[in-house]
Amino acid sequence: MAPRPFWKGYLKLSLVTCPVSMMPATGEGEKVRFHTLNAQTGNRVVSRYVDAETGKPVAEEDEAKGYPTGEADHVILEEDEIDSVTLESTRTIDIDMFVPADSIGWTWYDKPHYLTPDDPIGEEAYCVIRDAMRSTGTVGISRLVLYRRERAVMLEPRDRGIVLWTLRYGDEVRAEADYFDDIGQEKVDAKLLKLVTRLIEERSAPWDPAMVADPVQDKLLEIIAAKTKGRKRAAKPRAEKPAAPGNVVNIMDALKNSIAAESKGRRR
Repeated sequence: MAPRPFWKGYLKLSLVTCPVSMMPATGEGEKVRFHTLNAQTGNRVVSRYVDAETGKPVAEEDEAKGYPTGEADHVILEEDEIDSVTLESTRTIDIDMFVPADSIGWTWYDKPHYLTPDDPIGEEAYCVIRDAMRSTGTVGISRLVLYRRERAVMLEPRDRGIVLWTLRYGDEVRAEADYFDDIGQEKVDAKLLKLVTRLIEERSAPWDPAMVADPVQDKLLEIIAAKTKGRKRAAKPRAEKPAAPGNVVNIMDALKNSIAAESKGRRR
């Protein structure tokens, strides 16, 4: 059964509006999570805001948002001042513009969400917007308040639905050129390229979600289950750190040896 929507509102394009629901496309509900405890009493430890100078707890009504202007200086903003610059509506995805679907680099993508029509009457409008984006090869850009922050979002047609991606802020994305421009641009040796291509072909396989399974989590759950039943699971000795590889003097020989090892492994 699909999880219940965590957000409901309206999808709007000019005068066309339809009610929609949204759910995160990914989740961490099954992840192993730990509480911090007092080892002496077994009680949970709680966190509190304290004054950095006096060390005394700060009451919730005395907490304020401050922007640092110096080492110990801040400008305090009131809640109504912050609210004055936010979106008027937190429940409407008003599509401001459309851009080519392939023009937004992957580094801008943040979190995916499934956006679905919320009633049969509005479903037609939803499907028209979805199919129009698909036929024009575009994605919609809007703004929305999610996770307590106003965010730019992208709406992408996907199969029979629409995926809404929150986009990273401009100051969060670093320029690729700062990291890649100094990498050599000379053409690689054709023979080396052929050998690496052969290795890729021999290791190619259809995508399977099992490829991104979390073996660490599975082992933690085994330990938790054993301790719950009063048994102590034998701890696995730590593996020794592998020795640092030496410099590969001849990459051609290394590739040939790799291909030979791959072929030998398949014959077993």
